[in-house]
Amino acid sequence: MDWEPLRQQLEQIFKGSVRLSKWTWEYWLNRVDSEDKDKGTPTKSIVEEDQLVFFVHKDAQDALVLLVSAQGVTLAERQLVELMLETRRLQEKKNTSSTSEEERKAAMVKDWFKQQQELGLVHAEMPDTLVSQLSLYSTKIPLLLYGDYSQSQRVSYQELKKLLESFFDTEMILIPLMDKEWLILGSEKMLSIDAADERDNGDEESLEDTLAAIGFGLHAMLENEWIGECHLAIHYPILPAKSLYASVLQLRETIMLGRTYHVGSNMHLPWSLQLEKLIHQIPEADKTSFLERVLKRLDVALDSETMTTLEHFFRIDCNVSETAKKLYIHRNTLLYRLDKFKQETGLDVRTFNDAVLVKIALLLYKVTKRK
Repeated sequence: MDWEPLRQQLEQIFKGSVRLSKWTWEYWLNRVDSEDKDKGTPTKSIVEEDQLVFFVHKDAQDALVLLVSAQGVTLAERQLVELMLETRRLQEKKNTSSTSEEERKAAMVKDWFKQQQELGLVHAEMPDTLVSQLSLYSTKIPLLLYGDYSQSQRVSYQELKKLLESFFDTEMILIPLMDKEWLILGSEKMLSIDAADERDNGDEESLEDTLAAIGFGLHAMLENEWIGECHLAIHYPILPAKSLYASVLQLRETIMLGRTYHVGSNMHLPWSLQLEKLIHQIPEADKTSFLERVLKRLDVALDSETMTTLEHFFRIDCNVSETAKKLYIHRNTLLYRLDKFKQETGLDVRTFNDAVLVKIALLLYKVTKRK
């Protein structure tokens, strides 16, 4: 707890300097014993060399204390400060207990997930005891967060949870799973807030668009306000009691596919990775054979400029004019690049069948080239 605001408040009350200091716990106990024996004053504060010393709280083997000149301080004022500090200590203890209880419940879910993984299960329903512990009966929106921070960095459960609840302005459930991996469960309220914004603009979004907006917004906040680079995946709303375990496995797969086939992307959407999921299951030998058949002059045809051009072309649904605008080039320049690619490979991406073949080949090429 930050005690600095209270110190500043006391300075205004006493019209003088108030210092925060640390004494060893043993020294504090000795001074308290001395005060009790000699003067019988309360142990929440003592007099030390014309200074009033107020006990703030115990910090490991130290005692955090406040020091203020004893001159002019009445007994009533002294007792009032003691009461203020005692109230703050009780609040701190309450918050700590609440945090510990939240983390204890989250740890129970973490252990259950680990047990299902060790059993090699793909689907598993959560036991009622766990569902009731975290009140997982209502529909939730699951997000999986993986932090690309170093091993030396430590992420506080309570700080991350507070950050999430501040961002969404609603209560969130946070469950640490594996190292650097966090499961976030939000209420359907997140959807209604975003939908209300869209209605104000006169637009209607699909569920996928709304979820994507939530994910991209959260990812931007986490990278700026939290701990830097991270990966995030979001899932359709679910009933946790029935499908939370399977949803987490799907979210893990989504992040894996996104990191494999779209290097540089940090926000991963399962409905945008259907083709990647399909081709990922193809044996490596078959992938190589496919590339050799489809793109015989592989390295010549797929230089960095051509790769960028094709990726934008496919992303904008093979629209020549829009792709040219996106690339800031003349329409004829784009047509020249596509014609050149056709001459080198025999594939015209302006036709449906060839576009499908090249799209698959691009995904495979990026993966096999890195390997």
